[in-house]
Amino acid sequence: MKTTINAIKFDADRKLVLFVQNKVKKLSKFFDEILAAEVFLKLENTQDIDNKTVEIRIEIPGNSLFSRKQSKTFEESTDLAIDALKLQLIKHKEKLRGV
Repeated sequence: MKTTINAIKFDADRKLVLFVQNKVKKLSKFFDEILAAEVFLKLENTQDIDNKTVEIRIEIPGNSLFSRKQSKTFEESTDLAIDALKLQLIKHKEKLRGV
């Protein structure tokens, strides 16, 4: 699976990039036909504490799944987005099996 990570309005440090890559890689446990993943890390210009947004789009055969989460840290936003994508992948897999 090819993973692309884009940091918008800031430079992501290596530790954050590795964290995101490892989390995205774990999605293949739930659906092994993931073709690519694209991650956008955005720092919003708001005064809110919850100003770190993570958007993840994964490409699977014939479809793409998307999750966008916002919280205090990029790690927390990534965890929330990955959890949402896990559920989407499980539902998609069940749909393919006809369950």
